[in-house]
Amino acid sequence: MMEDTYGCNLMNTKRDVRQLTEFVGRYHVHVLVRQGQMTFSDGKSSFTSRQGDLAIWQMSNTIQRIECSDDFEADVLLLSGQFLQQYNPEMVWASKGFVFIRINPSFHLDEEALRLMDDDFEQFRKRLQMPDTGFKREVLGRVMQIFIYDLWTVCQHGLSQMDTSDNTARIFLRFLALAQQNARTEREVAHYADLLCITPKYLSQVSRTITGLPASQWIQFYASFELVSLLNDTTKTLTEVSDLMHFENISHFSHYVKKMLGKSPSEWRNKLFTAIIS
Repeated sequence: MMEDTYGCNLMNTKRDVRQLTEFVGRYHVHVLVRQGQMTFSDGKSSFTSRQGDLAIWQMSNTIQRIECSDDFEADVLLLSGQFLQQYNPEMVWASKGFVFIRINPSFHLDEEALRLMDDDFEQFRKRLQMPDTGFKREVLGRVMQIFIYDLWTVCQHGLSQMDTSDNTARIFLRFLALAQQNARTEREVAHYADLLCITPKYLSQVSRTITGLPASQWIQFYASFELVSLLNDTTKTLTEVSDLMHFENISHFSHYVKKMLGKSPSEWRNKLFTAIIS
């Protein structure tokens, strides 16, 4: 397997004897289930993918608790972040697709959609097996563009509900990138609006236009992942976690954790210890 040579690769879980956990966070992972079933969590919700389903894990997703049945088999398309960025064919639909897949990381393919995905996966397979004539990466980039357009076609019903423009798409994608980088310590819409040189009201309008959700909810989405990650790191005390997330005091921190996770910090830790022991 030469996953990094061209920025993309295609594998089969049975033929190549690889674990899906190897690729989470390193690639954009597209899992086309051939048989059996797989369950996973994005940190907030749990999903089940069965035969004929397509699961897509973006690099920024916090995918965890991946479990596969004994008869599970899937074709897995791996795309590096750089490769996807270089050959991404269109900004507006890219932002819509990003958000749609973020909310729907697994969905069923009807007969026509499955045929499209099968054809695209086969094109990747054929092109990856061909010798490098000096343009192999570029050719694979064009195959990926066709795949992305086909993917948007498959998802178009949900995507069509997101009305946007090129400018709002760029603003929203930049906002998501900033939120992902800074949500541990910055949780106010006004902070991100200032960085983007727009008003908080306009940023919220952009977020609602594209996703139907307020900007504050996307900040909370990223902040909650940071929170869970820190709480699960038992080498850090709760006071250290509070300081890392820039809370004024432990009382404010405890209130925030209770609001976000439905449990106090100590209750969350106790639940974690219980799960480890059992």
